[in-house]
Amino acid sequence: MKRLIIFATHLLLSAVVLAQPVDTAPIQTIGNFSIDAHEVTIEQVTRFARATGFVSQAERSGGGSTFEGGWVQRAGWNWRTPFGIVANPNEPAVHLTYDEAAAYCAWAGKRLPSDAEWIEAAYTERRASPPSGLTSGNTYPYPTGNSAVGANCLKDCGPIKGDKPYAQPRFTSIGSGHVQVRTTPPGVNGLYDMGGNVWEWTQGGNAEARPTRGGSWWYGAAQMHRDHLQTKPANTAVVYIGFRCAKAQR
Repeated sequence: MKRLIIFATHLLLSAVVLAQPVDTAPIQTIGNFSIDAHEVTIEQVTRFARATGFVSQAERSGGGSTFEGGWVQRAGWNWRTPFGIVANPNEPAVHLTYDEAAAYCAWAGKRLPSDAEWIEAAYTERRASPPSGLTSGNTYPYPTGNSAVGANCLKDCGPIKGDKPYAQPRFTSIGSGHVQVRTTPPGVNGLYDMGGNVWEWTQGGNAEARPTRGGSWWYGAAQMHRDHLQTKPANTAVVYIGFRCAKAQR
């Protein structure tokens, strides 16, 4: 275990390694790297916090944020309780900054995927024998294939909607929240929720503009498209940004 102290956008790793973390999350190997099959969950970050004493920016500052015609901080909203109420451990971990996401991945023996890796994994099918509807070597417009149907997004993605009781208007003015990982059908390369559910941090940019990919439950299908990129300041901790980890394959 690595003892971690995280201050805003700076990560300090102590030199003392007490034990190696156990990360049993499924992965998918794509060429010279592997990537988590699903978004990092509350359960996974709970193990990280227990092992390291990690306390997130959202917890220290009184809560993460949501957008309601402007950014609004919500008391009690953090990775443990994304909408301020008891959450399922299989929900994606949100309200974590870029550096906090990177710290979890480092603890797990991985790293955030590069933007190029994330794009390849999300849109170009690399399996030799993918299931019906996908063709090996093809690059698709959406992580779900030729259409956005099958993702959890605001509109034009089909019937999948967020986990109750996260639906508007109690918690947000738009959308119905995220779903637990592996709820939606797997898409390109057998990966879950590369489109929709929650945005995902990727490596790149700078502290003022870190890339996020894939769209979320707050946005429609257009934000899932392979040509769409949004950036956020690295210290952003909001209800619809999560992450997954990657690792180079030797």
